[in-house]
Amino acid sequence: MPVSADPAPATRRLDTTAPWVAMYHSVGDPSDDPYRITVSPDRLHQQLTWLRRRGLRGVSMSDLLAARARGKGRDLVGLTFDDGYADFVDNALPLLQRHDCGATLFVLPGRLSGDNAWDPLGPRKPLLSKQGIRLAAASVGIEIGSHGLTHVDLTQADEAVVYAEVAESRAVLAELTGTRIDGFCYPYGTIDQRVVDAVRNAGYTYGCAIDPGPLTGPHALPRVHIGENDTAVRLLLKLKLHRLRRRPVEGV
Repeated sequence: MPVSADPAPATRRLDTTAPWVAMYHSVGDPSDDPYRITVSPDRLHQQLTWLRRRGLRGVSMSDLLAARARGKGRDLVGLTFDDGYADFVDNALPLLQRHDCGATLFVLPGRLSGDNAWDPLGPRKPLLSKQGIRLAAASVGIEIGSHGLTHVDLTQADEAVVYAEVAESRAVLAELTGTRIDGFCYPYGTIDQRVVDAVRNAGYTYGCAIDPGPLTGPHALPRVHIGENDTAVRLLLKLKLHRLRRRPVEGV
């Protein structure tokens, strides 16, 4: 009697687990850091060393999702850097290259050469210029994604603002970098169905949130915050909790 093919082999089932995606922001001096968005270069070096020693490698979101679509990528971790701080080029990029890692950098084309004015407690941190974004985009393994135009809570915005922040930012970045812009990162991590639909309809392949709850999917991927206090022990705990608690992501 012929044996029927297994329609859902074990490797496929494993691929439905939520990918582990690390959420970074600024890489610099963390001494004045009310929002816990800054990781020192030394700490980032330690964290990347920890990944590599565990047989893991940080990559961009597009590379991670492409590997998973092929039934691979179990040894890959998504590395994302939100807001497009200027210190990415000076501090993060050399360390990523040193550890043979890639990353996705989510930038704000409506605040080129500006600062993080949306953080009322400061401190003010400079954002990348056009030249900085192009330099990052030309670096091996670095993907540019959109964080919207100006960093607004899209769940509180009207339709015109949502369209501008989502669709127009993608067009501006594509022209600026000469690359396809596949990823969107929701400012503040806040989402609802309307905003997720807007990101999908704008042509993005994926969207990164923080804790999307029941909206989890290719356009609402969960991420884990990584900060200065995340030593090897804390990273291991976060990795284990992620594997235990995150719901499967269909289609990823």
